Amino acid sequence: MTKFILAVAAALAALAAHAQQWPSKPVRVIVNVAPGGVADVTARVLGAKLGETLGQPFLVENQAGGDGYIGFASVARAEADGHTLCYSPGSSMMIAPHIVNRPDLDPTKALTPVAATGAVSLYVLLKPDLPAQNFKEFLAYAKANPGKLNYGTPGNGTSPHIATEVFNREAGVKMNHVPYKGAGPALKDLLGGVIDLAFDPGIGLPQARAGKLRMVAVAGPTRHPDFPGVPTLEENGIKGVDGGPHFAFYAPSGTPRDVVERINREVLRAMKDPLVLERFKALAVNLAAPMTPEQFASYVRSEYNRYARLLPELKIGQ
Repeated sequence: MTKFILAVAAALAALAAHAQQWPSKPVRVIVNVAPGGVADVTARVLGAKLGETLGQPFLVENQAGGDGYIGFASVARAEADGHTLCYSPGSSMMIAPHIVNRPDLDPTKALTPVAATGAVSLYVLLKPDLPAQNFKEFLAYAKANPGKLNYGTPGNGTSPHIATEVFNREAGVKMNHVPYKGAGPALKDLLGGVIDLAFDPGIGLPQARAGKLRMVAVAGPTRHPDFPGVPTLEENGIKGVDGGPHFAFYAPSGTPRDVVERINREVLRAMKDPLVLERFKALAVNLAAPMTPEQFASYVRSEYNRYARLLPELKIGQ
């Protein structure tokens, strides 16, 4: 019995030492969407803090395209030692697999959930010359002009895409989808008048404050403090429109459990840093509740199943 206890203690000590060795070299954080969006910005904020805390640089690298699968594939091929991570919007992990036909790569199997960081509300932003000063005027215009308005999103099957299609259904309007390779490129074309509107995840707030874009509604639980006169969609009787699942860190499947747990703890610690919290607040990111890797994996499964039911209803991916 004593030998067994000693063997268990030695194994636990070896696991602890393994976790403590991470990171032993720079950590690559692959963001699977384009630069300029909320995922990209929050990854860089957290990467800077983690690098400062852990003494190794966290090198954030954008690998956009393929509905997030280019980044997924790169991380899935990496050595499973915690030194290559994926930082992804929830839509890529929990929505895109229902749409993208990639039998060779299922991100829910190729990657393991590590730590959730936050989710966004969405802000209905219009180009300034659209003849609508508020939400009621916008809704009336959209109903009177079916198929005339073009809305941009970070890509097919992303949370803003799903949210806008739910809005179309619930509000009884028809608008045309223009997918981009990230929220940043969509915002650029909105500012240029190429598209008419976007359900923006927060990166367009500075332009709305400056009057370059017009905010008419919030797809989220509360009004934005900087725009107290702009109502939520629920206040207007439109339900079920939200910013989608959490942004999060993932590691290649097979990454040692102790390393996954260590990364989880370090991310949760970084999320408490005042400067990180300030940046997240400026981006209007709603923080995720602290979750262990197991709790986060359960969340991923639940959201994955929710969208499996919702997408056919919206005729997305068919």
